[in-house]
Parts: sequence; C-alpha cells; structure tokens
Amino acid sequence: MSSNNKPFFVGYLSAPGPLRRFLLAICVLFIVGFAALGLTLGVAQDDPGPGAFRFDYGRQTVTGVIELTPYPLVRVTIGNDRIKPGTTLMLAGQGKSSVDKRAIPLEGQLAKVSGVVLQRGDLNMLQLRGGRNGISAVEGAASKQTREPLGRWKLAGEICDGKCLAGAMRPGRGLAHKACANLCLLGGVPPVFVSTQEVDGSEFLLITGPDGDALPKSAYDYVAQFITVEGDVERRGDLLVFRMDPDTLEVLE
Repeated sequence: MSSNNKPFFVGYLSAPGPLRRFLLAICVLFIVGFAALGLTLGVAQDDPGPGAFRFDYGRQTVTGVIELTPYPLVRVTIGNDRIKPGTTLMLAGQGKSSVDKRAIPLEGQLAKVSGVVLQRGDLNMLQLRGGRNGISAVEGAASKQTREPLGRWKLAGEICDGKCLAGAMRPGRGLAHKACANLCLLGGVPPVFVSTQEVDGSEFLLITGPDGDALPKSAYDYVAQFITVEGDVERRGDLLVFRMDPDTLEVLE
C-alpha cells in the first residue's frame, strides 16, 4: 500500500503545518490588498477642501448690525482677535435650520451674536447658540450698509448650501451632497454660489432671487450641478450678493 503524506484538514483538529502557513499567507494578502484598495480609493477622491468648524477658535462673540439679504447676516462692528470689524458673517442655527425668527425682529439694529465659526477661504458663517445666548439686541446706533452695484454677470459654477460648504460637511458640494444641500436650503440656511471665476476677488457669492428675495424653489433642481446663470452682483462690505435670473439657468454637461 502506498503512503500519501499530503496535508489534510479536519475541522475538529488543528490545521497541519503546511496548511497553516498557506492560510497565514492568504490572510496577509487579503489585509494588504484591502488596505491598498482603501488607500487607492481615498487618493482618487476629490480634495474635500479646507472648510471646517473652527472649534480651535473657541466660542466667538461679536457685536454688529443685523441685515437681511433676505438671509440673516451680521456686519461686525465690534470684533475680537479672530473676527475683525467689517467682517460679514452669514448666520445659521444648529443642524439644518435658519435663525430667521430670532434675526428678523432685529433687522437694522445692533446685536450681540455668539456661536461657532465655520470658515472656508473668505466664506464665513456663524452657527448661533440657542436663544438670547446666541443673539440679542444691544444699545447703540447702527450704521447703514452701503451697496455697490457691480453690474450683470454670467457665471459658471454650483449652487450649494452655505453651511455645509463652509465646513459643516466635507466636501459639502457636488452631486453626492445634493440631497443634504436641498434639506439645508429648505431649512433656511443661506445658499452660496461657487463660481469657477473670481468676481471682484471672490469665488463665493451669497445667491438670492432676482429681486433680492429668497432663492426660487425652481433653482433647487439645479443645486449641486455644474450650471451657468446670469444675474446682478452687488457688494455689501466684504460679501458679494448674486441676484440670479432663474430663466437663464442652464446645466453644463
């Protein structure tokens, strides 16, 4: 009778030495292979950008004039080491919510605002604390913001919600973010147009309807897509406002 010395695996016994070495090699190959695949997929993704919650700043409290575009802003008049006077901060609540109910009664008045800064380049937003801790009127005269018309422009770019774009989500733009962006905009978060070309030194513009009213609901179908659109641009301090003409919206392939 001939003897057969090939290793044979039996479930209730320890694996023979040659099979153990083979299984160990397979496990190592799987681990290294999946790690390499994960690294490859990560490297292939677009850079999410520098936007972020600036928790490293700590809670920020400044005083300024509340303005509506119609989305609430604060034009800082008394700043601090982080936020200089003249800075314009878009305002948003926690989650996907606006601060309209708290800000509208204070339109044109001085107010103290407090919260966490979100920042992406020259785009600045403040996520307010709750109640009067987040926004409250203060005594003092409020100067009126001048508006500088910059003419009619045709821009290419993307409509995003300002909060996620500023850093609440990363990357906060693109088709993968469309559903989240629409929920934020429906909640009253200020919308921002990201232009492929700078307009008077900035690629970020607060976008509104043609009469300076809220972004038309018809424009929501174009959120997070690469589009061209025409409209009038005006400067308010360090912020640009783009009053888009919805009839000129076109999707670029």
